[in-house]
Amino acid sequence: MVPHFKDEYWLSVGFGLEQEAARQNVDLLFFEAGGYLARAAQADQMDACVAQGADGILIGAVTSDHADLIDKVAQVAGQVPVFGLVNELHSGALRAHIGVDWRDMGRHLGEHLSGLHPAGSPPKTAIFLTGPAMSGWTAPLEAGLQEGLSASSVSITEVYRADTGFRAQLDLVETALLRHPSADYLIGTAPAIEAALGLLAAQTSPSSPGLLASYVNHSVLRGLESGRVLAASFDSPVQQGEMAVREATAASPSGGGLRIGPDIILLTSKNHGFDDRLLSPAEYFPELQ
Repeated sequence: MVPHFKDEYWLSVGFGLEQEAARQNVDLLFFEAGGYLARAAQADQMDACVAQGADGILIGAVTSDHADLIDKVAQVAGQVPVFGLVNELHSGALRAHIGVDWRDMGRHLGEHLSGLHPAGSPPKTAIFLTGPAMSGWTAPLEAGLQEGLSASSVSITEVYRADTGFRAQLDLVETALLRHPSADYLIGTAPAIEAALGLLAAQTSPSSPGLLASYVNHSVLRGLESGRVLAASFDSPVQQGEMAVREATAASPSGGGLRIGPDIILLTSKNHGFDDRLLSPAEYFPELQ
């Protein structure tokens, strides 16, 4: 169960899920809620999973702590094991959680900028574009970013939030660049950076902000290869999907709500050996229920 496939990041998670399910000879059903506002739809989809006889549920939650979804998870977990997938979900009923700590995703970016602009160096400004406040990853991401920037001369002048579909993030980029035309950096979601790459390519201004992505999709990876994206936190979404299926099908799952996830890597434009196989194939899209 995923929030949506409007963001290519989730396609890579889905590809990992599908690849590992095939290796494990497991039937995999995909449910897409439709976005981070689709709390009721995701709760209904949990009931649909139970009705279809699921042996386990992997949920990329649309919200981390809303009582309606937390109650539904607790109810369903009494019948079917439920595992958190990528997004934070503050439920004691989870068997385990597969994903990284998004505070660390933000901290990696902040520490990178701190290395470029240590405290006491000339001040720099950044604008931050992220997902909706109700999602489970945005608050820790922002907290980690601010922690990483604490030893720098970089200050975040404004934060913009919206669903992580391309259209909504494009609107944020347009607004942010209009209000802060002289910002030194634009730090954003992968769809925001994808949108910024297109907008800035069409501009003739010599003073474009440096671009940093809080996670990676195909466009961000290409931007890193070309040098148009300076850095991005990478949490191996394909690997997370693979790990999730292995955990859900294990004879003895970890249990106790333990977090399981890959190491976070900071990719920069100076890294070498980028590989498209880090993400899902360009033509991949799962079959939805």
